[in-house]
Order: sequence, then structure tokens, then C-alpha cells
Amino acid sequence: MRKSHPVRRAVLAGAATVSGIVLLLSLKPASDPGAASAAGGAAPPAAAQSPQGGRGAGSGTVTGDAADTQYGPVQVRLTVSGGKITGAEAVQAPKGGQSDQVTDNAVPKLNQAAVSAGTADIDAVSGATYTSAGYKQSLQSALDKVAAASAGQDSGEGSGQGSGDGTGQGSGDGSGEQQGGGGQGTQVLTGDVAQTQYGPVQVRVTVSGGRITAAETLQAPKGGRSDQVTADAVPKLDRAAVTAGTADIDAVSGATYTSAGYKQSLQSALDRAGG
Repeated sequence: MRKSHPVRRAVLAGAATVSGIVLLLSLKPASDPGAASAAGGAAPPAAAQSPQGGRGAGSGTVTGDAADTQYGPVQVRLTVSGGKITGAEAVQAPKGGQSDQVTDNAVPKLNQAAVSAGTADIDAVSGATYTSAGYKQSLQSALDKVAAASAGQDSGEGSGQGSGDGTGQGSGDGSGEQQGGGGQGTQVLTGDVAQTQYGPVQVRVTVSGGRITAAETLQAPKGGRSDQVTADAVPKLDRAAVTAGTADIDAVSGATYTSAGYKQSLQSALDRAGG
């Protein structure tokens, strides 16, 4: 009887150990689904954060201001990619009567010219002088918005450029539309309004690397015969300004006063570029 007690104790201890191991093994599978669900729950957020590509990359759609013409408004919308015009369309153009035919003929040519030239310095379409002039004006305003947006990335629309550009340029002349500093980048500069016998003339130029790359007439004489004179003279003056790179350009025959006002406003814009 005395010898049997140690054996019983060993048997009972072994049974208890086995029971404990069984209990531990039975608990382990219950923990695995929880771990699996936690791992499964973490994957969707990672996938949701992955689409980051193509954010901007220098592309966008910009709509120019509507330009009023004798036959109705003209408004241009551009698609720009990498700083280049890749698409152009007229969202507004003269319509009704004869204007329908003129618009159908002129607008596709103007759209194509804008993409090819990459600037607003494009030729007018024959027989659509007013539509062409309005198109170029709206096109230039769209390009100005592109330049302004690019410049705004540098210093919050000019607020931090006082060190090299001359703080006296802050009164509406486009000093906030500069890229870089010291006249090395691109500037969009609006000249003073020049009063003439037939009405005001005002010029806006885009200057890049110290050179005029684009010129646009914001105001010009209008009404009566002035409409015809302006439509003929302004495109020639704009081209002459870009070609010459200065305000020393020839007057357009038959538009002496408009030419003089143009040169005066152009010079004031260039004076601002020189700072």
C-alpha cells in the first residue's frame, strides 16, 4: 500500500500536465482568425493611398476673358501641358446671320494657329477681322493666367519679391506675375493708358529673358471709322513690338494717333521691366 502512493501521484501529475497542454492547444486556433482579420484590415488603406500619379504635371485647362467685338463676344479656352498649348477652342464666338458662316470658317483656323504658334501672335483670318482680334485678346488673357499661376508658385503672387524687383512696381503693373527675379524670368507688364485724339490706348507685353515675347492691346480707339483703323493697325503694332523688342517702331499708315499712343504705352510697360 505504501509503494502505490508515489505511482498514483505521478499518474495524476502527468494527467494534469497533458490536460494543460490540450487546453493551450485548443486556445491557439481561436487567436489566429483575429490576427488574420487584423492583417486583412490593414491592406485596404494601403491600396487606397496608392493612386498618387499624374497630379498636375504642368497641365491644365485655362479659359481666357471674354473679348467684346462689334459682332459679339469671343472667348478662348486652352489646354496647356508642360507650358505648351496642346489644344484651343472658342467657347464663345459671334453668331447669327452672316456671323455663323464667318465663325464656322474662322474659328477652326484660329484654334489651329494658336496651337501651332504657342502664343497669341497669330495672323487674322481673312474676312474675320473682328473675330480674329477678339480671339487673340482672349487667347492672350488665358496665357497671362498661365504665366500668373506659374509666377504665384514662386512667391505668393509677388509678395516676397521686394528685394530685387523694385517695390514701386506693385500698383497693378503685373509685378506679381514674375518668375524668378532681377528681370531674368518672365514678366507680364501692363503699360500706362495713353490718351489720344480718338480714344485711349493701352498695351500689355510679356517679357522673357529681357525680350518681348508677346504684345497685346488692351484698349484702343473704337466706334465708327476707328473700328476699322484699330482692326488694321493693332495686329501690325503688336507684331512690330515683338520683332523690334523696343518701343522704337514705325507708325502704321493711316493710324498715326493710335500708333503714337501705342508706342507711349509700350514704352511705359518696358520702363517697368527695367525697374
